[in-house]
Amino acid sequence: MKRSEKEPPVSGGTEQPVYPDALPLQARLARLLTRVIDIFYLPPFRRILPIQTFRYGACGAANMVFGWVLYYLAFHYVIRKTDLDLGFMVFSAHTAALAVVYPVIFLVGFWLNRNIAFKASPLRGRVQLIRYLLSALGSLAVNYLCLQFFVLAMKIYPTPSQMLATIVTTVYSYLMQKYFSFRGCTDK
Repeated sequence: MKRSEKEPPVSGGTEQPVYPDALPLQARLARLLTRVIDIFYLPPFRRILPIQTFRYGACGAANMVFGWVLYYLAFHYVIRKTDLDLGFMVFSAHTAALAVVYPVIFLVGFWLNRNIAFKASPLRGRVQLIRYLLSALGSLAVNYLCLQFFVLAMKIYPTPSQMLATIVTTVYSYLMQKYFSFRGCTDK
């Protein structure tokens, strides 16, 4: 009996059909986001940035703005601009907001970097995650120190201070991702 053309193809003799659009949701989302980012990879950018660096910048910028919005919401509506007293330690409001936001930004950033910016890395996912965690802890330390400096020493309001701290942290983070977390990734 011959297969009709309307039936889906099978893979490797198994009975499970292979549908081109049956990719996991995260793979489809990564493909969509990559296509959207690549639309903006215009000739002026092509002359100065490899595609991987452009994608890293786009993912980082999106995650950064997402982080700023989350930080604002956490500072004003979760922490409510008050210090967080745990009984044995007191966190200032701006530090507590950072602690609330950071795990979300960490996970979103890892996913974006692994699936869009550095998807050609030869390292296993577990190795990438551990290295990303180490570099993220370094980024958190840089962010914390900058935030303390801008808020306490420079007397700048917490949300703009977080934005300034993010700029410093971004330079550190890019170098760590490129040469440590996703080392060996080619520009593809």
